[in-house]
Amino acid sequence: MNLVFTKQAEKLYKKLPPEIQRKADKQFLFLISNYLHPSLRSRKMSGLNKFEARIDINYRFTFFIDDENIVILTVGPHDIGLGKH
Repeated sequence: MNLVFTKQAEKLYKKLPPEIQRKADKQFLFLISNYLHPSLRSRKMSGLNKFEARIDINYRFTFFIDDENIVILTVGPHDIGLGKH
């Protein structure tokens, strides 16, 4: 699987503190190997064809799977990471 960021997700990722970027990178490696890895706590979002997952207790990201790609949609603090802002 390939990891692809939307332009929005790329901008949000760059705004994260360096420590959170490192945690996100680790979680993205888990995501590529197994999107249901226990550390991610991935779950399908209600009524949508996308998933949410954890970076840590306060940071989240959303993604969908398209053929050979995992597309990161949003990343950030809880509500932003879930695309609510």
